[in-house]
Amino acid sequence: MKDIKKDTKKDIKYIGVYIHIPFCKARCGYCDFLTFACSNHYYEPYKNALLREIDNCEILADYKITSIFIGGGTPTVLPPNFIGEILQAMGKYNIEADAEITIEANPATLSLKMLRTLKNNGVNRLSIGLQTWRNPLLKKIGRNHTCQDFLKNYNHARQLGFKNINVDVIFSLPHTKSNKYWSETVRNVAKLSPEHISAYSLSIEENTPFFNENICQSSEEDDRQMYHFAINYLTKKGYNHYEISNFAKPGKECCHSLLYWHRGEYVGLGLGASGFINGKRTKNITNIKKYMRGENIPNYYDITKKDAMSEFMYLGLRCIDGIDPKEFEKNFKTPLEQVFGEELKKNFNKGLLCEKHDKIALSKQGLNISNTVMADFLL
Repeated sequence: MKDIKKDTKKDIKYIGVYIHIPFCKARCGYCDFLTFACSNHYYEPYKNALLREIDNCEILADYKITSIFIGGGTPTVLPPNFIGEILQAMGKYNIEADAEITIEANPATLSLKMLRTLKNNGVNRLSIGLQTWRNPLLKKIGRNHTCQDFLKNYNHARQLGFKNINVDVIFSLPHTKSNKYWSETVRNVAKLSPEHISAYSLSIEENTPFFNENICQSSEEDDRQMYHFAINYLTKKGYNHYEISNFAKPGKECCHSLLYWHRGEYVGLGLGASGFINGKRTKNITNIKKYMRGENIPNYYDITKKDAMSEFMYLGLRCIDGIDPKEFEKNFKTPLEQVFGEELKKNFNKGLLCEKHDKIALSKQGLNISNTVMADFLL
């Protein structure tokens, strides 16, 4: 696995960049992200505002960029030349030669032209949202692509030389045969041998169509069966289960995501984008018209020592390897047991935490109720 960069010289600092594209062709029934559907008229003014923000992001001049992640929404709804302009604008900064540059894509918005544009502008990692192998189920959850669209563009990407592809899939989708369809999806995706697979349980948030329609979800027992099927099957196929929802071939773990979980620094660009820099959390405005007018003034939030300690625990425990007590003490000048002794004892006694090579990690049982365990470490 490629390690997150650390300062090897006193005058060199490393950082990641997240770029938000808040547009989709259609909104999925479960989506609560900051996105807009059918908003083609916003594409160019938004792109121009984003280019201004990139150009004016003076703090990036002080860093070497190790990863860029373009997310959304669906970034690939933009015209290929707009994506090219955004990537070219980032070229004014010091991007590491081996930087991981990812873009999220819906299969319906990919084409040979788009893929060539991405490849020619330095994108070296694709994250393609398949979700399920079943076309009727794709339609039911509001996806505007088919499995055939996915296969066509996956193969095109391979032909063009993309050697690092993630496929997103979702389990516990609303269907009486959800278990059967999930195993079919996992098997067929693994057969394609992508470098990375992200497997998420369907989460229905308030103010989404699924929430308002009171969509029936899988039982908790079925949900956990599907989750552990993915863990067992993908592990046997050579994938490393390195984070609660993520599986990677050796050396293909997502560097940008690891930056988040290890509390590395990153800048957020675009509408509503978040960042973490110089010990502060940042958040861009969420009003798209103000953003396009150039009125974005990021909010900065101080992080107390207690907040940082809690983040260290609940972000670090997302990683299957767990957290390192020595690293905690090094960062906070305080032994881990002194801060979280009772919480650790409670979860060890319940069998929810375990020791792994001098680290503390979620057990198999703890993975099932990870949010409950992590909540114990909120100070």
